[in-house]
Amino acid sequence: MKKILILFLLLAGIMPGFAQRSYKLGEVVVRAKRPMKEIGVTKTTFDSAMLKENIALSMADILAFNSSIFVKSYGRATLSTVAFRGTSPSHTQVTWNGMRINNPMLGMTDFSTIPSYFIDQASLLHGTSSVNETGGGLGGLVKLATEPDTPEGFNVQYVQGIGSFSTFDEFARLTYGSDKWHVSTRAVHSSSPNNYKYINHDKKVNIYDDDHNIIGQYHPKERNRSGAFRDTHILQEVYYNTLKGDRLGLNAWYIDSNRELPMLTTDYGNEADFENRQREQTFRSVLSWDHTRSKWKAGLKGGYIHTWMAYDYRREVSEGNWASMTRSRSKVNTIYGQAEGEYTPSRKWFFTANLSAHQHFVRSQDKNIILQDGDKAIVGYDKGRIELSGSASAKWQPIDRLGMSVVVREEMFGSDWSPLIPAFFIDGVVLPEGNVTLKGSISRNYRVPTLNDLYFLPGGNPDLRNEHGFTYDLGASFEIGKKEVYSLSGSVTWFDSRIDDWIIWLPTTKGFFSPRNVKEVHAYGVEVTGNLGVQPFKGWFLDLNGSYSWTPSINEGEKMSPADQSVGKQLPYVPKHSASLTGRLSWRSWGFLYKWCWYSERFTMSSNDYTLTGHLPEYFMSNISLEKGLSFKPIDLSLKLAVNNLFNEDYLSVLSRPMPGINFEFFIGITPKFGKKK
Repeated sequence: MKKILILFLLLAGIMPGFAQRSYKLGEVVVRAKRPMKEIGVTKTTFDSAMLKENIALSMADILAFNSSIFVKSYGRATLSTVAFRGTSPSHTQVTWNGMRINNPMLGMTDFSTIPSYFIDQASLLHGTSSVNETGGGLGGLVKLATEPDTPEGFNVQYVQGIGSFSTFDEFARLTYGSDKWHVSTRAVHSSSPNNYKYINHDKKVNIYDDDHNIIGQYHPKERNRSGAFRDTHILQEVYYNTLKGDRLGLNAWYIDSNRELPMLTTDYGNEADFENRQREQTFRSVLSWDHTRSKWKAGLKGGYIHTWMAYDYRREVSEGNWASMTRSRSKVNTIYGQAEGEYTPSRKWFFTANLSAHQHFVRSQDKNIILQDGDKAIVGYDKGRIELSGSASAKWQPIDRLGMSVVVREEMFGSDWSPLIPAFFIDGVVLPEGNVTLKGSISRNYRVPTLNDLYFLPGGNPDLRNEHGFTYDLGASFEIGKKEVYSLSGSVTWFDSRIDDWIIWLPTTKGFFSPRNVKEVHAYGVEVTGNLGVQPFKGWFLDLNGSYSWTPSINEGEKMSPADQSVGKQLPYVPKHSASLTGRLSWRSWGFLYKWCWYSERFTMSSNDYTLTGHLPEYFMSNISLEKGLSFKPIDLSLKLAVNNLFNEDYLSVLSRPMPGINFEFFIGITPKFGKKK
């Protein structure tokens, strides 16, 4: 069965690129001239149907089922990170309305805290393409944005969801739109005890006969312990358009999260004997001004991020006596500014320039550590760092079927400038009918150590070098269609990346971990994605999206220990194969959705040992949903039933972290029609 599915995706690999659907269903695509902004950009774009499937989804869910990048998840409402092309999550840059939102302490982003309903535009820029937006994306970039897509007049939408494990999800949106003003307020609230059942393969229960002899064993069924969560998100947007080429925008996003960290499958303790909790309050805001003219465009942005995070770990050492093992507190304040411009002097040239600054102020400490006179026992740090990034690009289209692009980027972190970051791209349309296009690119990139890498106590290493490497891409794509019958698009991309001075945390003789520049990593492979749209009968529509990725990510050697057994092995927690498939079938007001994803085995140790704890087996995941729209004079209703983990797959994404089996969700959406023509 697996081979059949893989073969199907490989054949569908002639069909990738959600991003490149420039046609309507059934139109034969003949588009020899590429839009200038698309030259040098290889990306996957997610449409509104993917982003608005239901309010319970985070961006982690969207990426897992609609792309082939690796989503490492600890379960719903727990840490979920994404990684491109065999790299680590810290090699993935993430922007929201142009502002980088990677945590400066950890260098990564938790996608479980990003509701898909808060995102109007999302795209993945793979490998070399990320240099167009920012540096540091050795794997790629996830670009997120909100847009002023607001109907005229006042509008209200409310969705209530209820699911297995006493899970409740609520979404509300109030909007106002006119010729000049667009105002939107969105809110999402989710909560659950999250106490699903699972089979614990890390434990065995003995079966005894009447003489107390062991005659067998079985794996017990347990509940997810201490996994409750409560998340609240509020997003306020205000846009003003002068209708004379100027637009002002304000985006403000508040997050209040209170989550327990579930017990490991290897923990034999009683959940009532300890507390393991993480709390977060984050505020993100961006103020923007865009000035547009016929041949040029200028923009200014300013932003601010405040994050307060608390981690508490307590145990009851005796009855009524609780000992606080960890009381970690961190505050992050980031001030952001950006200026950018575009200029099109003629139909053959397109120029861009961008300058951005992020000033971080970070304070991290353990409240259990008491500062002393003289020698200070401190676990944490109080540091600031400014990050500057500037770029200039030129795109040239000498003939309609050929485009070239050069990007030059320079960055500064603290007081240190990185070497120049160049990138070169070339696109050529070899067959106008079907828009058969060949692409090639090369770029150099750097990633600086995170603040935890440099200053975390104990273990931070201020002498770390930047990670750096070259990436090469070569690919092809096409688009074809037949009026009122079908549309088909496809692409395949080969990539090759070598990263030197890879940073890894290793144990020391002093009993703690410390980061070092030790690894040279060679990541290469093939990415295939695609889309097929079919209209078999009047009123019916079928849409299929598929993706597949083959990603060997090999440790080419460790400078500190060349005889290490991990040399030549796949990096831990990097699947060599991953795939996804999404099918949508709609008829009138009915809609059916099927989602499938697959990750091959992952190793948990750099030596790639096939031990009980050394590797995680492959797993498949299938979700389905059925939706019905109803229209009445005063309101529109939508009803949706979703079934997650349809085949009750018993799987692990991370070692010793249990995942839920089959579970259900029901949603009802209400949209009043007041102020509208009934």
